[in-house]
Amino acid sequence: MEYVVRVPAPPLDRFIDDIYCLTGTPRHRRMNVPPMPSAHLFVNLGGPVRLWDSDPSVPPAVLTDGWFMGVWTRRFLFEYPTPVRLVGVHFKPWGLSPFTGMPAAELRNRWVPVDAVWQRSLDRIRNQVDGIASATGRLRVVEEELRSRLAEAPSHGLDLVQHTGRRLETSHGAIPIGALTDAAGVSGNHLATQFKSHVGVTPKRVARIYRFARLIVSVDALRPVDWSRLAQTAGYFDQAHFGREFKDFTGHTPTDYLALRRRFPAERGFPPDSGPMPVD
Repeated sequence: MEYVVRVPAPPLDRFIDDIYCLTGTPRHRRMNVPPMPSAHLFVNLGGPVRLWDSDPSVPPAVLTDGWFMGVWTRRFLFEYPTPVRLVGVHFKPWGLSPFTGMPAAELRNRWVPVDAVWQRSLDRIRNQVDGIASATGRLRVVEEELRSRLAEAPSHGLDLVQHTGRRLETSHGAIPIGALTDAAGVSGNHLATQFKSHVGVTPKRVARIYRFARLIVSVDALRPVDWSRLAQTAGYFDQAHFGREFKDFTGHTPTDYLALRRRFPAERGFPPDSGPMPVD
């Protein structure tokens, strides 16, 4: 698999971590994805992608051309086509808000077709992207599309969410929510309301996801893992709580997760983080 990534220029970098192009034949087609601190846009140039929610009451989906995904608070599974040809965008948790013009809660734990958000735009975008041979050229096309859609004036509360969200990002979720509200001079209820509007979840939930992400990317499956030390470094001071959250987010105990990682080592340079894992 070839993974080419581009960090967008300002002001997009306030809302987007990176834009990437993924091509090739995956070593593992079906992947289990825990909650991670990001939202997504996918422009698919290949075959259908299959997705399953870990909530059994939600029917599976087959997606073809392109779709948005908001912040997820539970794991989901997806199956790559063969071969893979897609361009994706990793938004910061609050990053979709200035591009979609819709409440973030409507995208939480959901996959939504691009044309349901950007009316009748996907064919044009796919044709532009598909008409360029180089990965870097495709990334520039998507970056310019995003730049053209960035709202000129931030909607109410987005500056507050962005400022406090970046503090959660840089602290890996370790900063107390009370410290955020004190520093911002707002109440906890007001901050939660603004986060629900622009992220889809509360700042406490975002902190939990950042904390878990810090832990999971710290795991080196090639070496012995001291789970207690990793958990404490990430901010888990209750081992029982850590075990429950780990199982809830990954579907595995820490021991089983590590065994899976060792059975199915990641390709060099892909995935870009240690979150997604092959389905056993």
